[in-house]
Amino acid sequence: MSRADLGAKLLRTRWFVRAPIGLFRARLGFVFGHRLLLLEHTGRKTGESRYVALETVSRPTPDTIVIASGFGTKAQWYRNLTANPACRVSIGLRHRVPATARTLALDESELVLAEYKRTHPAAYRELSGVIEAAIGGSIDDVPLVELTLHSLSS
Repeated sequence: MSRADLGAKLLRTRWFVRAPIGLFRARLGFVFGHRLLLLEHTGRKTGESRYVALETVSRPTPDTIVIASGFGTKAQWYRNLTANPACRVSIGLRHRVPATARTLALDESELVLAEYKRTHPAAYRELSGVIEAAIGGSIDDVPLVELTLHSLSS
């Protein structure tokens, strides 16, 4: 089994992808630095809070984070954010910060991915392989979502 196949299998393993959630909810998300975040979003059908741990793709500013929907538009968190872009983000020492999600346009996504590929070539190759093995598509085709964090005073 290749590393990409193993990575794809782990992404489809519920307990593995949900493992960081407990640490974030216990305010221990800082152990992941700024590479992982906890996204709290609202279920589009249930209206209940949902949680997913995701890797960041870009951090253009301290209050702007870009994430990728590795499973495309079929990912439940992506569909929920499309229905209701209001969410909360926990990253580093910041816990449950209100945020707004916006799907990036294709030209914006291309720029973000080109920068990621330039600054993290090994991670880009690895992630590309995992995504291709998981969904049979290219990393260049996954939707990117920008999260804009709001300060408590705004």
